[in-house]
Amino acid sequence: MSSAVNHFTHGLITPVLAYVMSCMGSMLGLRLTAQARASRGASRVRWLLGAAVSIGGTGIWVMHFIAMMGFQVEGTQIRFDVPLTAASALVAIVVVGTGLFLVSYGRGRVLALLGGGLLTGLGVASMHYLGMYAMNMSAHVSYDRTFVAASVVIAVVAATAALWFTMRVQSPVWIAGAALVMGVAVSGMHYTGMYALMVTVDPEPGVVGGADALDFLVPLMTVISLITLTMLLMVILSPSEQELNEDAELTARLEQRRRTRQQLTDTPLAEAAPITGAGRRQRGGPLFAAPVPDQPFAPGAHAPGAHPHGSPTPDSFTPGPQQAPYSGRPYPDARAEPGQGAPVIPFPGTPAGQHQSPEPAADPRQQPSGKRSRSRRR
Repeated sequence: MSSAVNHFTHGLITPVLAYVMSCMGSMLGLRLTAQARASRGASRVRWLLGAAVSIGGTGIWVMHFIAMMGFQVEGTQIRFDVPLTAASALVAIVVVGTGLFLVSYGRGRVLALLGGGLLTGLGVASMHYLGMYAMNMSAHVSYDRTFVAASVVIAVVAATAALWFTMRVQSPVWIAGAALVMGVAVSGMHYTGMYALMVTVDPEPGVVGGADALDFLVPLMTVISLITLTMLLMVILSPSEQELNEDAELTARLEQRRRTRQQLTDTPLAEAAPITGAGRRQRGGPLFAAPVPDQPFAPGAHAPGAHPHGSPTPDSFTPGPQQAPYSGRPYPDARAEPGQGAPVIPFPGTPAGQHQSPEPAADPRQQPSGKRSRSRRR
């Protein structure tokens, strides 16, 4: 005998509440994936695991069983197998987490997105039909293959879109919009699969084993919802992706400034020459050449790096004419040694062209007449 299946025993409260929970789980999962993109190492893994629990646990599994609270079949009691129901929750979390890790560490490549979407969609469909199989009732259950295939396609498309959203959306407005779309996709997949269900009640109903929905599902959904709220508080108190990026930029600037200051401190003074336009340090030496021992500095000598004709050549030194130091005599002397002459400087008040000729200085080598040297006496 056939029996009518009622999916809305409590009216619209179950589908609306299921949709709200799906949107909340999806929104939190998208927010966690945005936090994971701005993190590295173990912190990134923790955020992705939290996103898997949020999307797979709250957004999909909790939504599924809230909708099942309104499912009823006339003529038989419905109970749930506890191990299979818990396994369906674990399947949802694992497949969503696998898809998130594939897309996150696949750096947004198309192949990783498609592979993760296919794996996650098939896992979500498996979770749905595993949860349906966990229902115990005194009836024969069958499915319409067309609607089953349609529900699987919807699950794969919804999972791919959800993974794409996790890699693209950042602002709260886009996250909220993507969560609403994901809620519609998950709810549409669930009710499409439920529409494929055909139930035939046994003529003689027997004893149905398992746990009642109120005794088992409500406490389990409450625990998962509390975990979701805890992660929501963690996200609210944690810095956003934009704040993390700003902190990273500030840290990089401070590190660059510290390195520059360290380089300036460690650079010797001799190497701190100005840099020319060609990117080379200007090569130069001291302004005056070092004095040669026992030889006075020549005023006409050219400085290092200077050419006598005015064209500078690097690393060249052309000495000028060497002159003996000034002998101290104000005027030239015929008996002066070559090179010891000095320019004639007229005294103040002397007419131009007339110069006084001072008496020649006595030669110290000549001795006065009439006197003999002591050395000759000896």
